[in-house]
Amino acid sequence: MLKVSCDTKGVEIAVKTLQNGGIVVFPTDTVYGIGCDPYNADAIKTIYKIKKRDDSKLFPVLGYSREELERIVEFNDKSKKIADKFWPGQVTLILKIKDEKIKKSLNLEEKIAVRIPKNRCIMSLLKNCKLLVGTSANISGTSSFKDPSECRNNITGYDVFIDDGIIQSSGESTVVEIDDGIKILREGVVSRELILEIE
Repeated sequence: MLKVSCDTKGVEIAVKTLQNGGIVVFPTDTVYGIGCDPYNADAIKTIYKIKKRDDSKLFPVLGYSREELERIVEFNDKSKKIADKFWPGQVTLILKIKDEKIKKSLNLEEKIAVRIPKNRCIMSLLKNCKLLVGTSANISGTSSFKDPSECRNNITGYDVFIDDGIIQSSGESTVVEIDDGIKILREGVVSRELILEIE
């Protein structure tokens, strides 16, 4: 398990690792996350093992831009407006999936959780990889980590750890499901009122 900094060299190593089917731990705007290529079913299985997570609990996907995410999910007018107002940032949208390959690799039915994070380090990875599985780097059911040394001491089995210091986070993302209307599944940093104000 290799530890790198969030600099040009560290990002290059992490990108190559992801492209070769590896697992990377990285900082996000909320907590340290763990991720892989969302089209790589074997890498996804490895993350389930690392997290000791039930495979019925589905992983979200982080994207570099709305345009990249539009390749895999369907946006309607409402979800576009929410994305344009709050991304990059702490709002996760649950949308209908349209990419059959990612549907299969992530074992999805109809929907997937997607987000564009607001963190320069993960965005430098996404600039190269476009899409990544991005879930908290912790054992399922335990607290997530903002401190890199605590994170490294508590999980194993990944290939590269990008250490970018302690994450200054205001909290978790607000999870919003969009069908005909708006359903707030978890209220996080962005308040319910702010979401529901979107016309």
